Order: sequence, then C-alpha cells, then structure tokens
Amino acid sequence: MEWQEISVKTEPEAVEAVSEVFHELGAGGVVIEDKDTHKQLNSIVKGYLPVNEDLSEKLENLKTELGEIARRLEKKPYEIIQILMDEEDWANSWKVHFKPLKIGNKIVIRPTWEPYTAVGEEIVLDLDPGMAFGTGSHASTSLCIRYLEKYIKPDMLVLDVGTGTGILAMCAARLGAKEVLAVDYDPVAVRVAQENIGLNGLSNVVKTAQHDLLKGVELKADLLVANIIADVILKLLPQAEKCLQKRGILIASGIIGERKDEIIEAAVRFNYQLLEEKDEEDWTALVFQLKE
Repeated sequence: MEWQEISVKTEPEAVEAVSEVFHELGAGGVVIEDKDTHKQLNSIVKGYLPVNEDLSEKLENLKTELGEIARRLEKKPYEIIQILMDEEDWANSWKVHFKPLKIGNKIVIRPTWEPYTAVGEEIVLDLDPGMAFGTGSHASTSLCIRYLEKYIKPDMLVLDVGTGTGILAMCAARLGAKEVLAVDYDPVAVRVAQENIGLNGLSNVVKTAQHDLLKGVELKADLLVANIIADVILKLLPQAEKCLQKRGILIASGIIGERKDEIIEAAVRFNYQLLEEKDEEDWTALVFQLKE
C-alpha cells in the first residue's frame, strides 16, 4: 500500500488541534515531533493517509481545517510538506533513528533490529512500530510508562485506550498486571499491537480489540491508561467512569500544558480526584482516582 506522508509545521499550541484533524480524516497514525521551542513553527505533526480515490478530497479538507485553526488561535501560517512512500519505505525510515531506550527505572524499549542485553532488574520490550506510532521516545509516552511503574500492582485488570503499537499495554503486563485489554480505533494500530504483543510472548495476558474509545468494552478495570490528546480525553472521561472499579486509577497523557486545567476541571465533574501530575517538554500527564 502507498501512503501520503503529510508533515504540518506549526506551533506547540496548535499541535493537539492539528492531530485531531488528522484523526478525523482517518489517518493511519499520527506522530508528533517537538523541535527547539525557541524557534517559530517548532513542532511537526505528521499524518499518514492512504493513497486512494479519497485522498484529494481529504487534502482539501485538511487545508481548510488548518486555515481555521490558524485563524482561531491567531497563530502564524502553517507549512505543509507532502511525501509519497510505501509501507516498507516508511517502516525502514524509522530504523536510522530508533535505538534502545530506557524509560523510568525498569523499562527498556528495544527495536527488533537492535541488540540489547538487560542489566539488573531491567524489563526489555521488543518493538517494531510498523505503521502505528508510539516508540516511547515521545514525552507523553515516557510519562505514562513512569506512572505505570508506580501504580501497577500484581493481578490488576488494565485498559489501554488508544494503544498504538501496544507499548503501554505490554508495559502493564510485564509490570505484573493479570489481564490487559488494549483498544484502538485504527485497525492498523490493532494489527501492529497484536504483532508486538506476540513478539514479546504476552498474548496470554494482553488482548487487543478495535473500539471507538470504550464503546462496547465490558471489562471493569483497576487501572486505565490513555495516551491520546485532550479533546479525546474529554470524550473518554464519562465512558471511563463506567469501565473503572471504585477507586480505580486513570492515567491520562498527551495533554498540552495549557489544556491541563480544563482536563482537571472536567475530571472532577465526573467524580475523579487528582492524585498527581507531571510535566515534560510542554506535555502533561495526570493521575486520577475514581471516587467511591
């Protein structure tokens, strides 16, 4: 399959809105690259759209929505770069930059093509990102992993919403969760997650499913982790309340710092108590507990 890589250079304040546009257009994954924050147009949001009869219309819709975002946020004009590539070329382009990465106290993410030997109590997860996104290198993902190290207890039931490559679901399993359900709206992400879960021998613990957030999910979890964006987290909060045990933990990440207060206020309305928060590179992760 051929894919159109579309890179949108913009400012940090517009990253979430641009990401949401890509999701609404049915992008086969979205990746965010944060650049030097002292420069203009210092963030890049990349979306991947399949090359088919709908591509021209989607590109026009993208330009229209980006123009509206620039107007609404009163930001400088965006810049669009388009590159045509097939799935194999895209996957291979990662290999130059994706190296073994230790996150938190224990977790090491190892690309399948790189050698690495665990030291001490390190937990090594093998990962091939395929056409999904999430290698652990982005701040929002690493914040989630650090919180999983802290909050996962033996025999927990865990939900990973917007699983991408399955990285957070696999972390939860290796940290002691009894059962993990990893869900994503994107069928490509579900397939890639399944492959990575099998690669790490975790298919008996981690199950995958395609869902629009938590619609149709029946698992009552002890902990839910969602590394998505603020607008989607707002949609998730009322659904999560029904899928969490009393006093269950909700880890929410992928939030631009300026949207933090909005998420906290909404969570309080839906019966959550804020336990803690962490910021890294303009991104925020929040930990809530559902009240009894």
